[in-house]
Amino acid sequence: MTRAFTLPDLGEGVHEAEVLAVHVGVDQQVKEGEPLMEVETDKAAVEIPSPFTGKVAQVLVRAGDAVRVGDVMIVFAGGEEAPAAALAVTDATPAAAETGGKAVSVPDSAKAQPAGIVPASPATRRLARELGVDLQKVAPTGAGGLVTASDVRAFAAAGKDVAVQTAPASAPASAPAPASASAPLPAPLEPFSLPVPALPDFTQWGEVERRPFRSIRRATARQMVTAWSQIPHVTAQDLVDITRLESFRQKHKEEIRAAGGRLTLTVFAMKAAATALKTYPMFNSSLDLFSQEIVVKKYFNIGVAVDTEDGLIVPVIRDVDRKSIRELAIELHECVQRTRSRKASLDDLQGGTFTITNAGAMGGGFFTPIINFPQVAILGFGHGRMQPAAIPAAGGGYEIVPRLLMPVVLCFDHRVVDGADSIRFMKVVIEALQDPEELLMSMI
Repeated sequence: MTRAFTLPDLGEGVHEAEVLAVHVGVDQQVKEGEPLMEVETDKAAVEIPSPFTGKVAQVLVRAGDAVRVGDVMIVFAGGEEAPAAALAVTDATPAAAETGGKAVSVPDSAKAQPAGIVPASPATRRLARELGVDLQKVAPTGAGGLVTASDVRAFAAAGKDVAVQTAPASAPASAPAPASASAPLPAPLEPFSLPVPALPDFTQWGEVERRPFRSIRRATARQMVTAWSQIPHVTAQDLVDITRLESFRQKHKEEIRAAGGRLTLTVFAMKAAATALKTYPMFNSSLDLFSQEIVVKKYFNIGVAVDTEDGLIVPVIRDVDRKSIRELAIELHECVQRTRSRKASLDDLQGGTFTITNAGAMGGGFFTPIINFPQVAILGFGHGRMQPAAIPAAGGGYEIVPRLLMPVVLCFDHRVVDGADSIRFMKVVIEALQDPEELLMSMI
């Protein structure tokens, strides 16, 4: 008997991962709970423990491989039958060949497949992606309904059509109509796309270096393309006078540092944003085109964009509306440290309802952030600079004085909210940040 270890479901919206390291080898005895490998998925490095005890018969992946949920990665010899959700393994991958792995026969009880998952090895899936083949369309010839590399090549050589999936994997096959609907719902709008043009041969003009486009950089690219192609972006911008807020921050920052936190402007921005989200809840929503509904969340989990050596990562702080400035300063600092040291968990990176990005720490000014799909808005801040400003004078009129002014931008989904909504939302944020007392009083 054999048992096949597949990439498990690692959380909300996670369908694939990149193998960072494999900690076991062929003929190695492994105990339940011992680490098998480390993978990076949804911008987080995750260590996967063994779900059972046994001897490793095959290692079918290696560092750098891209794998999807349900892919067989390791085969164990001996023990009970493989679980019903395990995939059959008969197609030896390059990693298996290097370790001297043999094809493994999986019992009939292991041949059942989860809905929507095509049984194939990571190498076969990689070949299918390279050839532009949809595995759902390929007739399998391997044992237990396994699609082999030969099946993929034969399909591509025959020039058969490839199906294009227009609905996300998480969308229901046929979403129910709202209770008030009396007519069939219109189909979701499909994004207009063009084929990717081929690049010229850059070496004809000089020396080049090719670097792998994967891991966090690839995940970021996928998210950005999805957001930019699906959401009609509109940006509103203004300046906020943070002179009084900065004095308040300087007065209390050492006290917060002693408690293990950092009192940054982002902390205040999170509280101001939470107040605005409660006042205008449409900014705390997502648009479900398949059910033709707007999903308004009743919780306020704010993601904060963090610049790391590996790229931009957005950890999430939960229930911002229920936490004090002190609590947020400590929690955000700890979360940022975990993120930058690659120790953020999947739970740290999921469940956000709204995002804040602060380019001010790097000296940036006004900019246009991209909404973090499937959210409907993102709030950005630039670097605060001393500038001349006209303020009401004691005897009437105005006087020109130096003030610390910070750029603030709000990018929103124009399908869900309008320009007037954005102005009202920004007004709440600006008024809260301009006056520390107003910020404290507006915490609802």
